[in-house]
Amino acid sequence: MTTEADIASVAEQLAELTRTVGAMAKDLSAMTERADRQQARADSQQDLVDSQQKRAQAQQERIDLAARELADVSDRLQAAATALRDSI
Repeated sequence: MTTEADIASVAEQLAELTRTVGAMAKDLSAMTERADRQQARADSQQDLVDSQQKRAQAQQERIDLAARELADVSDRLQAAATALRDSI
């Protein structure tokens, strides 16, 4: 091979390498965008889960309060029934 042929060969290899790197950069950019979208979707889903957990906790607190109030009413009804029986 002559020097010119060597230079041409190296130039072709460099051109191919440049094309490969360009394609890899494009692929990397696409993957980064896809990862960013997936992260945004995951963040949104986590926000939704957090909101639902807060709502469930608030509902459970209301259920617990209602159960305590129901137990109190039941106790008062039982006491009233006992007092009524005793008065007859």
